[in-house]
Amino acid sequence: MRLPSPDLSGVTWRKSSYSDGGANNCVEVADGLPSVVPVRDSKAVAGPALVVPAGAWAAFLVSVKG
Repeated sequence: MRLPSPDLSGVTWRKSSYSDGGANNCVEVADGLPSVVPVRDSKAVAGPALVVPAGAWAAFLVSVKG
């Protein structure tokens, strides 16, 4: 099932605290959208974002942290 694309024009993007601080070398995520987490390449801010269901993102984080 394909979810409708959320409006990302007003979201605030953030980089991981594990980023080395470089301007263009990380993925960014946007918080605050119900049930989804948008993810984008910091080198392509005008490019597409991958929109992941919040449950899948949470499972991904648990796996990465483990």
